[in-house]
Amino acid sequence: MEVRGKITDVPGIRVGHRQKSDGGWLSGVTVVLPPAGTVGSVDVRGGGPGTHETDALDPTTLVSTVDAVVLTGGSAYGLVAAHGVQRWCEEQGRGFAVIGGVVPIVPAAAIFDLGRGGDFGARPDAGMGYAAAEAAGARAEGHDVERGNVGAGTGAVIGRGQYKGGVGTASVTLENISGGGSVVVGAIAVVNALGLPLVPEASGEPPHPPPNLASSAREPGGRGPKLSQPPLNTTLVVVATNAALDVAECKRTASASHAGLARALNPSHTLADGDTVFCLATGGQELDRSTEAARQVSLITLQSAAADVVRLAILDGVGSAQAVTTPAGEFGAYPGNVR
Repeated sequence: MEVRGKITDVPGIRVGHRQKSDGGWLSGVTVVLPPAGTVGSVDVRGGGPGTHETDALDPTTLVSTVDAVVLTGGSAYGLVAAHGVQRWCEEQGRGFAVIGGVVPIVPAAAIFDLGRGGDFGARPDAGMGYAAAEAAGARAEGHDVERGNVGAGTGAVIGRGQYKGGVGTASVTLENISGGGSVVVGAIAVVNALGLPLVPEASGEPPHPPPNLASSAREPGGRGPKLSQPPLNTTLVVVATNAALDVAECKRTASASHAGLARALNPSHTLADGDTVFCLATGGQELDRSTEAARQVSLITLQSAAADVVRLAILDGVGSAQAVTTPAGEFGAYPGNVR
């Protein structure tokens, strides 16, 4: 298994960011744009999710393909960014064909970052979503992906506001689970977690104990989040692969990928987190399904790799984030070595 570095190592996957970090803003939108015909599903595990059209990705529903996935700031208000992405997709003819046109399938999930730039009303809208989709559509195959304080990670924090969170990405390449060629599994994560990173022991740093959430919120000089504020957090992930999967297999892969989230953050999947993982399968590479045993081994290997790459993407998001100061507080860079 070769570590390669970014979700766009999966052929056909493109990513676009739009953000604003001045004038009371600290928020943005990230759009993952797959090739036409990409199959998708989702698994929502957090107790406080903010989502749009995730029910459409259930294996029992009519449509199996996904035209774009939107990750956004702004909590439930920011989900309107998906409307702008739908408009861009419609203009490109991307969507489920119906009489008279197309209906783009654009699921979305949001993090809570309201007020972190100083203005509670500064949040993504449909125009910002459209711009992020347009940016993704303009990118070249295999393009680099901006990390840290970009897109939906612009206003992300971790540890109940102790440190800055952000966007991270990673990928791995798998051999010998297909009929020929390589299977690539990539992930992009927006890390806005209640918890803190679980640092690998191999890094030379001791593993973190569970954070004391009752005392972790800082109030130096009246800055930073207050103890009376509820811990509203979320980690959002998109896993992508060039493997050919059906919707049920995408659902199971999204479910397995949550193990990577739990390996990277402590705690995770809490009542105050909206942890959500999407899975996209572009279908370019058939898995080995020559026997039932081969099919199972191929899927288990892919799903195990998905969990690994999610962990790497989350740690990359924490390690890439940079400190910011706004009228709402100071959010420092995480001091530990997480990569």
